[in-house]
Amino acid sequence: QLQASGGGSVQAGGSLRLSCVAAGRTVTKYTLGWFRQDPGKEREFVAAISWSGGDTKYAASVKGRFTISADSAKNTVYLNINSLKPEDTAIYYCAARVSTFYISTNSNTYDYWGQGTLVTVSS
Repeated sequence: QLQASGGGSVQAGGSLRLSCVAAGRTVTKYTLGWFRQDPGKEREFVAAISWSGGDTKYAASVKGRFTISADSAKNTVYLNINSLKPEDTAIYYCAARVSTFYISTNSNTYDYWGQGTLVTVSS
């Protein structure tokens, strides 16, 4: 079970830290990712981290502003979001993929999903 939290309403330029706890699972052999979805749009890849090797991948639209990290002791993955823009407004979902062979950006390849946390950025 994945539990996401940390969303909120902020002004443009602000920051947030999203958290995703992988309860009941040992995630050392997983890839953990963040996706986001704005109503009426398709779910899009944001960032992911390979738990075993620490490799990361980011969408071009967030690179340099978002940072994904993981705390194995807490079974938690974080997404630090800086320099927020109105276009970052979306529901953010964390997801887990039972593979660390490569970091997938395709949401269809992820096996488990959290409930989502809403990020709203006002201009």
